Amino acid sequence: MMKSNLTASTLFSPKLDNPQNSIPTAKIVSSDDCVQKSSTTPAATSRPSSPPSANPSKEIIEDVHDELLVESNTENVTNDMNIVEDEMSGGDGAIVPKVGMMFMDEKEMFEFYKRYAYDVGFPVKKRNSKRGDDGTLRYVTFTCSHEGRRSSNTGRSLKPQPTIQTDCKARISASSINHGTWRINTVHLDHNHKTSPSKSRLYRCNRDLSAHVKQKIEVNDMIGTSLHKSYNSTVVEADGHENITCMKRDCRNNIEQTRRLKLGEGDIAAIQSYFSKMQARCLGFYFSMDFDDELRLKNIFWADNRCRQAYKEFGDVVTFDTTYLINKYDTPFVPFVGVNHHGQSILLGCGLVSNEDTDTFVWLFRTWLQCMNGQAPYGIITDQDSVIQNAIQIVFPNTKHRWCLWHIMKKLPEKFGYHVDKGSIFSAIHGLVYDSQMVEEYEEGWRSMINTYDLHNNDWLSGLYENRDCWVPCFLKTTFWAGMSTTQRNESMNAFFHGYVHAKTSLKQFVEQYERALRNKVEKEFQADFKSFLQMVPCATKYEMEKQFQSVYTISKFREVQDEFTGKIYCDLISVSEGCFGTTYEVREDVMHDERRKKKTFFVSFQKEKCEIICSCHLFEFRGIICRHAIAVLIRNDVTSLPERYILRRWRRDISRAHTRVAVNYDGLVSTPEQLRYDNMCEAFARVADLAADDEGRTRMIMDWIEFQSKELVMTKSSSGSNALL
Repeated sequence: MMKSNLTASTLFSPKLDNPQNSIPTAKIVSSDDCVQKSSTTPAATSRPSSPPSANPSKEIIEDVHDELLVESNTENVTNDMNIVEDEMSGGDGAIVPKVGMMFMDEKEMFEFYKRYAYDVGFPVKKRNSKRGDDGTLRYVTFTCSHEGRRSSNTGRSLKPQPTIQTDCKARISASSINHGTWRINTVHLDHNHKTSPSKSRLYRCNRDLSAHVKQKIEVNDMIGTSLHKSYNSTVVEADGHENITCMKRDCRNNIEQTRRLKLGEGDIAAIQSYFSKMQARCLGFYFSMDFDDELRLKNIFWADNRCRQAYKEFGDVVTFDTTYLINKYDTPFVPFVGVNHHGQSILLGCGLVSNEDTDTFVWLFRTWLQCMNGQAPYGIITDQDSVIQNAIQIVFPNTKHRWCLWHIMKKLPEKFGYHVDKGSIFSAIHGLVYDSQMVEEYEEGWRSMINTYDLHNNDWLSGLYENRDCWVPCFLKTTFWAGMSTTQRNESMNAFFHGYVHAKTSLKQFVEQYERALRNKVEKEFQADFKSFLQMVPCATKYEMEKQFQSVYTISKFREVQDEFTGKIYCDLISVSEGCFGTTYEVREDVMHDERRKKKTFFVSFQKEKCEIICSCHLFEFRGIICRHAIAVLIRNDVTSLPERYILRRWRRDISRAHTRVAVNYDGLVSTPEQLRYDNMCEAFARVADLAADDEGRTRMIMDWIEFQSKELVMTKSSSGSNALL
């Protein structure tokens, strides 16, 4: 066995926890142009004391330095300066925030507000922040955690979840001034709910695991001690629940975070042995391991034969995401994910990478491309990441690259939460992104929004606009994306692997657990195939076109088509015009959102002789499903049967696909008769090819026989009512 060469310098090495520091003392001044002596906030009697500083002598030196600094500046202090006195303290010992208080940095101010909130008895959080053009934080708002309202549509649930949101207005706002100091500008102290100092230790903002407690529960977990016993031991050691700053839930979360992949002694050799065994046992199994100059493991990629065969059918559009599995060795699990004929996520290869830089992703993409016989995808969806974008341009220069729309839109509150017109800006951007049909419409609307809200200097928006063809739907809808616009398929695939990785899972065991998880995914696809084979959804209309889709599409995809046929009732043909490219129809649709109705206009171009139809919504080009606007025009022209080009092989249920014949039961479990026959033929063909490869004449004869058999089988399949291809 080869011994592991990993050292602490590799990304497979664990991180050390930062030592817990005591809460800093606020230096509070009521004037914004002078420095005052420090004022220590007294703690409530029921509050557990903060842990001592790791270096008490350093604190003494800093206090002396502060005293000398104040003395040296006394001659610059104006006579009307108001030093914070005892009258600023509330009756419970809490120093009350006031406008004009000064702090050395944002963290110091937040800790001061947390101390005040602790003594009064309410939770706090950072609500908004704003950075300047240079990236420096300029403005923050800290609020009571009860601020905000619950979304209105959640009230319709029969089992609503509890919430702490009461639309409380208590908050402080501050801005950065000269030399990085911070000044409180606004203060609201009144709450619309009860406060309770005795419950402060339970609020999330005040809960924290000390380094001692973390180490204790992690060690106990390694030796098999239950979390219940570990937590109770911590409570007894602290002399009661009121003297600890964490809950049992916090300990459980910490254990789950540390229960990540562990690269144990000999794991590298074990993984190599495992992959080699799989390659020998399973035809088409592919793996690659990347080492650095000192033979330390950096990256791993693997794909079984099912993934490789599925890629031939569903590799036109893939999503790629690195946000799944960050373990204690900083090794993200990165799956390549596509969508199958049922609309389900399907795995097309995966890897474990030790770094997220361009070189790493170039290696991963090239390895994946080699595994898939050099066939690059037509489209790939990733997060908005310049490193991944650079790697895609290097390895897949002709592949259409799309950014995940969901990840971009969810950043709006973070980027504009501070803005006085944030609601209007959110609405304007959403309207432009989701409602713009034409590029010109989007361009004009974007310019108007920038001018209206004076956003010319917003670097984030400028960057998005420069790369608008990577994420705005009206720039991308004429390209086939199989209906995907986000990397959330990866997230659903990632969630699928939860439950297969636990506290004692090694890196080698994770690869094996992946194999077991994949079998479960394969079974779900098999059950969906069986359902589409056994059942048929009744047509909702009497149109022959709907029956045409009903007879060949999988159940899930036929339901999508059926939604468009039933959605035709919301469409009206408004006008007709003749042109050199055929007849253009103006179709007006009533778009229904809950109880609201909005009218949208679409233009459908139709050439009756060729039966070619294009709608301005481009649903067919984007998702492979014919839209309701086109259906309305086709019915208007008495079309009863669509050409085959509008019925995609990708969504058909009557296709025999190679990946379904690949067994995933690598541990010697029973395969289906079809899978066994497939494996036996592959092995036999391989033996014949090995024997005949040196004889050109014999090779030509065998190839002619295979070609003849292939044509015969295709004709047999077609005559039996299936257009399956081998």
